[in-house]
Amino acid sequence: MIEDFNNGASAEEIVRSYSSLNLADVYGVIAYYLREQASVDAYLAEREKQAEAVRQEYETRFDLVGIRERLLARCKERE
Repeated sequence: MIEDFNNGASAEEIVRSYSSLNLADVYGVIAYYLREQASVDAYLAEREKQAEAVRQEYETRFDLVGIRERLLARCKERE
């Protein structure tokens, strides 16, 4: 949601994009973000860094080449 806001989306546009949100909560999050922008940006950057590390670890540990085909073949075997 914050990424949407930073990309120019209004609170109303964000609510339309995420059906589980309501306008008052979106305005509240935006207000908090604007007050604490540096700490929120640092937190989000750290989370992104952690997510990238996990993604790289999985790509190293598991062979993803042909995974879709293997999964579809398993589904057909169960039919």
